[in-house]
Amino acid sequence: MLRSDFATLFGQSPEIVTEAPGRVNLIGEHVDYCDGFVMPFAISDRTYAAIAKRDDRKIRISSKQRPEEIFETSLDLLSPAGEGDWERYILGVIWAFDKEITTGLDILVDGGVALGAGLSSSAALECSIATALNNLFAAGLSLPELARLAQRAENEYVGVPCGIMDQSVSLMAKAGSALLLDCRDLSTEQIPLDLASAGLELMIIDTRAHHALVDGGYAERRASCESAAAKLGVKALRDCSIAKLESSRAKLTELEYMRAEHVVNDIERVHETVQFLKQNDFVSVGKILTKSHASLRDLFEISCAELDLAVDTALANKSLGGRMIGGGFGGSAIAIFKVADIEPAKAAIAAAFKVAGFVEPRFFTSLPSSGAAVIG
Repeated sequence: MLRSDFATLFGQSPEIVTEAPGRVNLIGEHVDYCDGFVMPFAISDRTYAAIAKRDDRKIRISSKQRPEEIFETSLDLLSPAGEGDWERYILGVIWAFDKEITTGLDILVDGGVALGAGLSSSAALECSIATALNNLFAAGLSLPELARLAQRAENEYVGVPCGIMDQSVSLMAKAGSALLLDCRDLSTEQIPLDLASAGLELMIIDTRAHHALVDGGYAERRASCESAAAKLGVKALRDCSIAKLESSRAKLTELEYMRAEHVVNDIERVHETVQFLKQNDFVSVGKILTKSHASLRDLFEISCAELDLAVDTALANKSLGGRMIGGGFGGSAIAIFKVADIEPAKAAIAAAFKVAGFVEPRFFTSLPSSGAAVIG
């Protein structure tokens, strides 16, 4: 369908079609830009991109979600200082490839990852485009190189100071596993995540409280973490132990200490979760998720009423544990349940949201899925 839509829209057939997934981060939140360890997995929801070269320098972009719009610009006009909307994620990737892109492009995307839900729709878009361009222009970049390129596009072109996690998992994920990622050197280990064999399921609760990371809250927290690391004399908070943090408390402002306490402890929680997953101890994993949520709520201060209500109601309805995920200030939460408890929990969460006067939440589940790929 994407191929035929592309041909109708642009009058030529696409040369390549790619896909890239959104993600759920099981544990390790707001630690990627601190060179920490994270453990996300790719979800089945994906963004697709169809691309063809042009014989001029023009760039034309459209989306199946906005079929009436065709955005037009030129390779010669790409600028991080420019104005724009969602198309800037695509333009940023083209810009980051620099001289590798030698001709104009026609691009049609089909976004299947929920926007503003904390599932990294932006990285799915970036990585579907990056995968296509890497193949179309024979750039030969490795997956870690592509991840850094897509991150640079979001940091420098779009203006979101995100870490490397979302792009890495969208490119490197394997079905059936979570990705243990060292955000410093991008080394990875696939950690089996087999909830089904334990009779469990991971529920994703989209609170539909829309979050936007360009509004400053994300950048402020990253700046606090970087300031804390500088005062502690370490390259990044990943290099700070819990003991060092406590002994150096006087060097930090109270806010910096709070932010750093979350980061240092959440990195440790990632390592603990790896060990429990290898033992299939999901009860202990659930407890860690709940601790992480409390830390994000109280120390990092990026939760919101909808996220807290989702997690609290899940825990009150037989969840093994849960937490908010993503950048914060809205988006989604996750919770682990026995399969038999899923439907009653959904009903309880929906009812709680109704009583609170919140928008009705959406629920979905996903097994760990595969990363970006060329599909046509």
